[in-house]
Amino acid sequence: MASSTSRPATSTQIQLCLMSLPKDKAPRHFMVFACSDSRVCPSHVLHFQPGEAFIVRNIANMVPAFDQLKHAGVGATIEYAVKELGVANILVMGHSNCGGIKRLMSYPEDGSEPFDFIDEWVKMSLPAKAEVIAEAGSADFHEQCERCARESVNLSLANLLTYPFVQKAHLDEKLALRGGYYDFVNGIFELWELKSHISNLIIVQS
Repeated sequence: MASSTSRPATSTQIQLCLMSLPKDKAPRHFMVFACSDSRVCPSHVLHFQPGEAFIVRNIANMVPAFDQLKHAGVGATIEYAVKELGVANILVMGHSNCGGIKRLMSYPEDGSEPFDFIDEWVKMSLPAKAEVIAEAGSADFHEQCERCARESVNLSLANLLTYPFVQKAHLDEKLALRGGYYDFVNGIFELWELKSHISNLIIVQS
């Protein structure tokens, strides 16, 4: 993670940070993948007004890889946002103390699944868990979960590129893919590009 500094930010500054695109192109709409957790409402965190963002919320803000049969519902929302709305930004926003990430990090090695739907969903981010264990296997569980929340966002960004229409729009510089992480305890919002670069931290004022 690149070194960064924090600064107080107004809602306008947060929007400008999100809106920065190559060649100063101004975006028309945002698509946001956010967690279902009621503590991290994206419209509140990012100061969106009605009509400014197309928002999808699920357990641990995960985006599955392209699969026309298994995850048709998610694919339909992405297709609508990119091909019909013509969004210029897709943001995947993770957050601190995420229950879905905790479940992922405690996912049993033997493959037993006490939760039918939750486990089937979160296991798509097992590669993110493996990355965290490889890099921070000696860290405590809380630290591993916070790392995994970010790694899972990066995996979701990579998964977005498996959708042909997303990949084309991104390569044509019509679509920016960004990751975000909201620490709701300290009021800090991190934003980074697909290239694994962490931008300057912004403190979201409540």
